[in-house]
Amino acid sequence: MKRTLLPAVLLVSALASIGRAEVLEQILVKVNGEILTKTELEQRQISVLRQRNPQALQDDAGLKQALQEITPQLLVDTVDEMLLVQRGRELGYKMSDEQFRGILDNIKKENKLETEEQFLAALRQEGMSIEDLRRSIERRMLIDRVQQIEVMQKVGITDEEARNYYAAHPDEFRSEPTVTLREILVSVPVGDGTSINVAQDEEALAKAEAARARITAGEDFGKVAADVSDAPSKANAGLIGPINRNELAPALLKLLEEWKPGEVTRPLRGSRGYQIIKLESVTSSDVQSFDQVRDLIADKVYDEKRRGELVKYLVRLRAQAIIEWKNDELRKMYEQRVASGANPANP
Repeated sequence: MKRTLLPAVLLVSALASIGRAEVLEQILVKVNGEILTKTELEQRQISVLRQRNPQALQDDAGLKQALQEITPQLLVDTVDEMLLVQRGRELGYKMSDEQFRGILDNIKKENKLETEEQFLAALRQEGMSIEDLRRSIERRMLIDRVQQIEVMQKVGITDEEARNYYAAHPDEFRSEPTVTLREILVSVPVGDGTSINVAQDEEALAKAEAARARITAGEDFGKVAADVSDAPSKANAGLIGPINRNELAPALLKLLEEWKPGEVTRPLRGSRGYQIIKLESVTSSDVQSFDQVRDLIADKVYDEKRRGELVKYLVRLRAQAIIEWKNDELRKMYEQRVASGANPANP
């Protein structure tokens, strides 16, 4: 996929403004002896910046501001990633050649890359080599494995916790009021795109009234819709919905509020022609029962607890690590972000 690249001159200028020291120092920080270089940080910054609106980053001031905003959290995330990868290696995790080949096969299949040449060309377009890709995938695998074993397996949910969440968040489980309709549309041709032929309009109205007469005489609405409707819904016997009430046009909503299910409108003139509406059913706003949303609540509570446990786990890893900064400005950014209670960007 082609991506919009940030202007090289602006990027160099903005990166330099983060701190003069990193222009001279190639090693920015050591985490338990593992180094983060200036080039590696720049690559991560570029990756994050590319996800932003390119139009907001086309001048020097905008790019510098964006870098100032993203760099503190990026530093925290990078150090945390290094700690998790190191922990994975301590536990003996690694990616086998067979696993890597399987992942490559999936990548090729998902991206419809049928030949090795196409695959290598796609990698070059991303500025990566096979070795770069393997390192990236293995790091992600190590991080996921550590979180699975040392964090996620220790997270449990009790029925009481789930019920307490349900009681504290009733609006999350409230269903929207809906209506289900059936329609018949008799379209009116428009001659030159602006004018209406009176004779054709009257003919369409007569056809719509005849359709309604069949319905009021006892014929099934869906059958009549299938016979005469010009709307796409005719394929489904005129059925529309269920749809949220707030998605309806105000005039139609006001009309339906006075009706009971089963009632049918007279032909209504709209922009497309004459429409006949039947109110099929109505549902009111209601709170789903605990049993109905038990699994959803379990996922929500589990995710909250997992995030909390991961934050505590990372705090312990940071406390046990030897982190040696070679750039004072970046150190201050990192320490201030950690002190503010920084959470992982993608826990």
